[in-house]
Amino acid sequence: MKAAVVRAFGEPLVIEERPDPEPGPGQVRIRVEASGLCHTDIHAAHGDWPVKPNPPFVPGHEGVGLVEALGDGVTHLTLGQRVAVPWLGSACGRCEHCLSGWETLCEQQVNTGYGCDGGYAEKMLARADFAQPVPDGISPLDAAPLTCAGVTTYKALKVAGVGPAQLVAISGVGGLGHLAVQYAKIAGATVAAIDVTDEKLELASELGADFVIDARTHDPAEVLKRFGGAHAAIALAVNEAAFAAAYGGLRRGGKLVMVALPAHGTIQVPIFDTVLNGTSVIGSIVGTRQDLAEVFELHAAGRTRVIRESRPLVSVNESIDAVLRGQVKARIVFDFGEDFREGR
Repeated sequence: MKAAVVRAFGEPLVIEERPDPEPGPGQVRIRVEASGLCHTDIHAAHGDWPVKPNPPFVPGHEGVGLVEALGDGVTHLTLGQRVAVPWLGSACGRCEHCLSGWETLCEQQVNTGYGCDGGYAEKMLARADFAQPVPDGISPLDAAPLTCAGVTTYKALKVAGVGPAQLVAISGVGGLGHLAVQYAKIAGATVAAIDVTDEKLELASELGADFVIDARTHDPAEVLKRFGGAHAAIALAVNEAAFAAAYGGLRRGGKLVMVALPAHGTIQVPIFDTVLNGTSVIGSIVGTRQDLAEVFELHAAGRTRVIRESRPLVSVNESIDAVLRGQVKARIVFDFGEDFREGR
């Protein structure tokens, strides 16, 4: 099989031949059809975060494909079944977090494309219990972004407790934000979308945002305060100033939910204002298997749209550059149906 491999942090990924992996007990091998490009994959390839992966490794945690081999003990998946492999590659299943419905906080979790090889390959392994079945009618190109961008924003809105008639600020309209706008509308919220590009502000309006805020020309906090302040602000822009503006736009009792992960970043949270106003600052990391099942159910019912562009995996380095330059409308998905043809 061919795979895009991180050989050294900060260096271009290398397309190389690797032997097909063999599934061990409890694993499946998947023939990958599509794999989304998430900013987390870029952080992994650059070694940006304090806990780093170990090169060489294959990134990618939005892999979708067909089961083509079953390891010993796997009985609930079948050959040819379409599954998605999310960031949460496995968890212990025994700790307090796993047993209380917060498996994404398990301290023994293994993350796909970070702690084990991921979806930037023609074939990949996955723990069968964490390979999420994809309902009929959802294309692999749509399922890939839903596997991370979708479930991450869906969970963030759950954590915020968003409900009807609340004002929700979506800070950053891109691969994650365009889905967050839709989930907030499904919850019945009034949505304010914040960004710094005309194209993404127009996209937010198209997807149902009630109003948009151009952070180039307006202070988002001031605008939100004119509407009474946000009940919840979902911070998706990889920018410290955007986090601070989202916090500043909260109403009393409002919640800032941090999702984006800048390589280096802190915000100043004023103690007096936080206590006096009863505001909350919360971290939210991806979602559980149940959350992903719900995300797929919503999409299968026609409640969400995935805005994406497909490219072959051989364009991985150019695609990463495009994301870093802010030239991608929403999500890039590597389409393995179109892949590697020039090299074959």
